[in-house]
Amino acid sequence: MDMQKLMQQAQQMQKQMETTQAELAKERVEASAGGGMVNVTASGTGDILSIKIDPEGVDPSDVEMLEDMVLAAVNEAHRMAGELANQRMGSVVPGGLGGMGLGM
Repeated sequence: MDMQKLMQQAQQMQKQMETTQAELAKERVEASAGGGMVNVTASGTGDILSIKIDPEGVDPSDVEMLEDMVLAAVNEAHRMAGELANQRMGSVVPGGLGGMGLGM
């Protein structure tokens, strides 16, 4: 086994990972809950970028339902971002982020 070749491959993989992570930061995923009453946009890295709430979905007597819809939409956006990251990283790291113990 050639140690220098192995180091070069590791450096190349690191550069590819950095490029892919930068691309993921530019990607967007959108999730909704409550029939579109709550919409969440997240980056491909899982950062929540925006939460939009339809005013018709706001019932002052049932705040708990609105909280549940926001939570559901955020969790779905985060899940979608994780899937996107694993898909993109799968081309760089065998098994994606999960193969490195870094799953989202």
